[in-house]
Amino acid sequence: MKYMIGVDIGTTSTKAVIYNNEGKFLKKHSIEYPMTTDEIGVAEESPEEIFDAVLFTVKKVIREIDAKPEDIKLISFSSAMHSLIAMDKNNQPLTECITWADNRASDYAEKINKEHNGLEIYKRTGTPIHPMSPLSKIFWLKHEKPEIYNNTNKWIDIKTYVIYQLFGQYTMDHSIGSATGMMNLKSLDWDKEVLDLLEIETSQLPELVSTTHIMKNMSKKYADLMGINVDIPVVVGASDGVLSNLGVNSFRKGEVAVTIGTSGAIRTIIDEPKTDEKGRIFCYVLTEDHYCIGGPVNNGGVVLKWLRDELLASEVETAKRLGVDSYDVLTKIASRVQPGANGLIFHPYLAGERAPLWNANARGSYFGLTLTHKKEHMIRAALEGVLLNLYTVYLALIEVMDKSPNQIKATGGFAKSEVWRQMMADIFDTSVEVPESYESSCLGACVLGLKALGEIDDFEVLNNMVGKTYQHQPIEENVDIYQSLIPIFINLSRKLTEEYNSIAEFQEMHS
Repeated sequence: MKYMIGVDIGTTSTKAVIYNNEGKFLKKHSIEYPMTTDEIGVAEESPEEIFDAVLFTVKKVIREIDAKPEDIKLISFSSAMHSLIAMDKNNQPLTECITWADNRASDYAEKINKEHNGLEIYKRTGTPIHPMSPLSKIFWLKHEKPEIYNNTNKWIDIKTYVIYQLFGQYTMDHSIGSATGMMNLKSLDWDKEVLDLLEIETSQLPELVSTTHIMKNMSKKYADLMGINVDIPVVVGASDGVLSNLGVNSFRKGEVAVTIGTSGAIRTIIDEPKTDEKGRIFCYVLTEDHYCIGGPVNNGGVVLKWLRDELLASEVETAKRLGVDSYDVLTKIASRVQPGANGLIFHPYLAGERAPLWNANARGSYFGLTLTHKKEHMIRAALEGVLLNLYTVYLALIEVMDKSPNQIKATGGFAKSEVWRQMMADIFDTSVEVPESYESSCLGACVLGLKALGEIDDFEVLNNMVGKTYQHQPIEENVDIYQSLIPIFINLSRKLTEEYNSIAEFQEMHS
């Protein structure tokens, strides 16, 4: 058997990637699907469309390399976290797939924090109390949508939905379970006190299994459609975040992975569950002896898109005519300005914020603006602001880690920019390396699959699968500048909590 397939069920698309036995990337196919955002706070998708995307991406990559069913060694899954689907007694969805980006539970997340000792729940489950989590979403549905709450037979996520369609079993891996806010990290079982708060039973939740659990007896109809055998090992897999760390060969103590796409995240792997006394970071399961701690941020590449579309319309038009990437224009303009943007600080909270603030009402702002500042200062400050925000999550990680980080592995669209990569090395005062890894979550899923099959004992095989591209060292004088700005950046966001809530309320009333 020659090939492995990693399937990543993402927020905006599903992709299937086929690799050979040595982890060499061969083909990829992805299918996008729309997200419903037509009301304030709503961010939903169709579970049926997502399931179809799984079937057809797998079918496509198998066809593209002309593989026979017996050539496929395994399929393993990666998935976005924090989704929720309510299923009725006839196993039909009562809701769409409510994604992590859905904000309708924000009042109820606040209620859990204030009235139900949210910090203690977080310490047991590893998921900060936030509207993204299924815990908050179910609590909201209980109070606001009783017709759905009362008729729900199973509360599941999108990966469990896909597994159910393929195998007829409600199965959830420990990694996704640990991102629900309802699973106890120590017992790796549903947390009784959380279930009591929600007034739901264990029987209303999927069976929890290890991330290396192999599913059996796939529906023949779907196996035939995809072009695979019914008895192919299908590994339930894990969440996209923890698998991305694995897929960039960042799973040892002291190794930190930073990903910036539309949003962003910073993560490191430790060998036992740990949480933060201040509730700033998450702790999710990779395997029974690998736990991932870190923080997700809402504001990554989305800030660049805003800058490009709102501040650089004429430059972008010129770039298009010349066939130049518009984001290259943006970082080139930023590079005209010295580090620190002449004392201009940007808080990048254009989409609220998860880590480190966990405040959906946080808003973006420039601070220190003077008549001497020009457009290029505003652009540089915004690029720096995204990284300074991630750096504050990094500081929380260092407090919890056993070992100080010695290297950052940087991935995502931002890693294409030399300016931004060097900026990261300077702000974090750490060596930054860009791994050569194709679709890290899918590769991570496949390596987890090899472990599930007993073909590898540990993850060191990744040394041969993941290459290196760029490497940057911090520049001392730039480090000094950023170290002076960091305390101002952090203190400002702490002082503005009440103002964030007030301006969010004003915007909601006057939108």
